[in-house]
Amino acid sequence: MPFPRPTLSELRTRVAADITSGIPTADGLLRFSNLQILGKSLAGLDHLNYGYLDWISKQAVPYTSSGEFLEAWAALKKVYKKTASAASGSVTFPGTPGKVIDALTEISRSDSVTFTTQTAATVGVGGMVTVQVVADIAGEAGNTPVGSLMTLGTAIDGISSSGAVTTVITGGADQETEDSLFQRMLEAYQNTPNGGSITDYPIWAKTVAGVTRAWCSPNSFGTGTVVVYVMLDAANIDHQGFPQGTNGISPSDNRVTSGNLAAGDQLIVANAIFPLQPVTAMVYVCAPIDSPKNFTITGLTGASLTVRAAVAAAITELFLEQGAPLSDGSFVALSDIESAIAAIASTKGFVITSPVANIPNVLGYLPTLGTITYP
Repeated sequence: MPFPRPTLSELRTRVAADITSGIPTADGLLRFSNLQILGKSLAGLDHLNYGYLDWISKQAVPYTSSGEFLEAWAALKKVYKKTASAASGSVTFPGTPGKVIDALTEISRSDSVTFTTQTAATVGVGGMVTVQVVADIAGEAGNTPVGSLMTLGTAIDGISSSGAVTTVITGGADQETEDSLFQRMLEAYQNTPNGGSITDYPIWAKTVAGVTRAWCSPNSFGTGTVVVYVMLDAANIDHQGFPQGTNGISPSDNRVTSGNLAAGDQLIVANAIFPLQPVTAMVYVCAPIDSPKNFTITGLTGASLTVRAAVAAAITELFLEQGAPLSDGSFVALSDIESAIAAIASTKGFVITSPVANIPNVLGYLPTLGTITYP
């Protein structure tokens, strides 16, 4: 049975009653009496003590802890808050063969975000030079798609100052939020590590900065293989959260070939999982295939743009919660989508005419919101 914490008003009433009953000849309820002022002060201090005890009780268990106490409870399960990570990739510049771009050369994006070259590179016979770069500031802001224009911070004789991203600059992620850490901590407490069980791989994948969702599909590429699907919903928001790179395995696996080597986001996750996985497993880290689902909703023809945006956000949230690239019998429930829309103001009378049934999850494909038609 929960303890009913008294409110400040209740404490003031109790103290006033105690004063009145304890000193029959005095009236502790008079507006400007010294006893009433003293009683209010005591009630306020008592209320503060109740609040402190309430806070202590919340920090005493993992489920309600917060701040540094949450991090301490998580650390007991070897779950640590993910720090911000810097994005990396490659940029190509045209130039005269033989000319060199030195290591630690600054390169700027059109919005003034800067990157630094990691090693020296020489212009080849084809008149092009590719350099590996890392964002100077950690975080999602460093992620840059292929084709983005880049500029040398300092002019180099024989090399054009204008270049372009040729390998997606990815891997940048902001520091993990407390809500995300809380979810990973609960997952660790609820799933005892089993040295490579189906629940272990998603937990390992989500230790990587930026990874928000992960799923495991054993033997999907043959006996002895493990396929781990990942999503980076915040870090890769410009790509709807889908990983940017090449599906494959870690180069640390001695069975790696040019045809199954991971790259980009998938490589980062594969390298993180490799030291933890069973020695016999061949772990593929993959991006799910986007599977947009279109909706037709009647009864909202005259709905405002704000209402329509809220409807789209509600459906998207359901896909985030229930969508999975697995054929395990799970699905995105149409009834849940209807309930989410019904909770939005000014949507009374709507009818979803398409789809007409629950949306099943399919192995390798992640259902997402496509277009919504309001006939």
